[in-house]
Amino acid sequence: MPGEPELARVSAPSRTRVLGVSDLLRDVRDLLEHRYPLLWVCGEISNLTPARSGHLYFSLKDDAAQVRCVMFRSRNQALDWSPRDGMKVEVQALVTLYEARGDFQLNIEAMRPAGLGALFEAFLKLRDKLEKEGLFDPAAKREPPRFPRAVGIVTSLHAAALHDVLTTLARRNPALSVVVYPAPVQGEGAAERIAAALRIAGKRGDCDVLILCRGGGSIEDLQAFNDERVARAIRACVLPVVTGIGHEIDFTIADFAADRRAATPTAAAELVSPARGELLAAVAALDGRLRTCTARRLEDRAQHLDFLTRRLVHPEAALRARSEVLAHLVARLRQASARTLAERRWRLVQLAQRGRGRLPDVARLGARRTELVLRLQRAAHAAVERAATRCARIAASLTHLDPARVLERGYSIVERADGAIVLDAAALELGETVKVRFARGGAQARIERKR
Repeated sequence: MPGEPELARVSAPSRTRVLGVSDLLRDVRDLLEHRYPLLWVCGEISNLTPARSGHLYFSLKDDAAQVRCVMFRSRNQALDWSPRDGMKVEVQALVTLYEARGDFQLNIEAMRPAGLGALFEAFLKLRDKLEKEGLFDPAAKREPPRFPRAVGIVTSLHAAALHDVLTTLARRNPALSVVVYPAPVQGEGAAERIAAALRIAGKRGDCDVLILCRGGGSIEDLQAFNDERVARAIRACVLPVVTGIGHEIDFTIADFAADRRAATPTAAAELVSPARGELLAAVAALDGRLRTCTARRLEDRAQHLDFLTRRLVHPEAALRARSEVLAHLVARLRQASARTLAERRWRLVQLAQRGRGRLPDVARLGARRTELVLRLQRAAHAAVERAATRCARIAASLTHLDPARVLERGYSIVERADGAIVLDAAALELGETVKVRFARGGAQARIERKR
C-alpha cells in the first residue's frame, strides 16, 4: 500500500541449509529495521535504569504489552527534562533486535512527554494532598541519633536490600544491635503490613532509629511505598525513620514522609551507623590530645612547684624579714606623720597671719559711720528746705488761680437750678430762678429782664 515502508528483500533460506544463531538473528534484525525504519511509539516508562555509560534502559508499556528500550548517551544528553518511572511519553524509535541476547527492543532517537501514567498521576495527587496537610513539613522531621544503640530494619527477609544493609552495618560498626521487622515490600497487602511493622517497632522501642528499605524496581514494584497508610505510619512512629528505597533516581511518598532519605539501602545504613574506624580514629586523636594536654599541665604544675619551692623559707627568717619590713614601715610612717604635722602647723600660721590682715578697723569704721550720719542729716535738712521752697512757690501759683480770689475782686457766679453755671444771658428764661454766689455768701434771684 502507498505510504507504508517497503519490506526488506530477504532471501528465503534453503530448507536443507542449517543457519547459525547469529545468521538468523541478523536476518530478523534486517527484516525489522527495513519494515519499521523509524516511527513514533506511545507508552508508559517502567523500570528506568540509568547506566554509568550515560545510556538509559527502560521498558515502554501499555495495558496489554511492553517492550524493552534503550536510549544511548548521545541521544539522552539532548533531553532538557528527566524521564521518570510512570511517565507517559512518545518516543521516536528504530525497531531492532539486540543480537547478543536475542531481545526485541527499540532504539530511542527522540523522546517527548505525552502525559502522565495512571500510577504516576496518583502518586502526584497523593503527594500534593499530604504536603498540604503538612505531613512533609521539614520542621517536624527528626534527626537520627548520632550514636544509636540499636538499629531497626523494616523490609522483607528475602530482599537483597536486607543483605546490603546488614553487610554495611557489620562493616561500619559490628557493635550495633540490629532488629529486623519483616514485612513484604511489594504485592497485595504489602502497604498495610509495612505500616503495621512501623507501628510495632515504635511501640516496642527496641531500637533508636528505623531503616525502611528495599531494592530498585519499577513504579509498580514500589507502589507499596506510595501508599498513604505507610506515609502516615512513618510520621506517627516515635522513632526517626530513614528510607533507602530503590535507586538514587527513585522517589516515593515514603521518602517525602521520612525524617531522612538515602539514595539506596546501603546509603541508609551508612547514614544511621557511625563508622567504627572513624570513631576509633577520633578517639585516638582525642586520646593523643588528652595525653599532650595532661603532660603540658603536669609540666606547668611542676615548674610552678619549683618556683614556690625557691620562694619557700624558714618561718623564723620569714618573721625576721617581716619584722624588718614592719620596722621600716613604722619609721616611714613616723617621719611622714611628723612632716605632715609640721606642714599643717606652718599652714595654720600662714592662715592666722592672713586672717589678722583681714580683720576690720573698728575705730576707723566708727569715725566713718559718724561722718556718714552727719552728712545724712545735712542732706536731709537741705532736702526738706528745698521741698518747702518748692511748696511755697506752687502755693503762690495756686493762689492766683483760686476762684475765691476772683470773687473777692467783685465778681459773682450765676448758677441755674440744676447747678449749671450760666455763661450766656441768652440761655436764661424770663422768670427763671437762679442762684448767685459771691465771695462771701450767696442769694437767689429771678430773671425779670435780659440784655
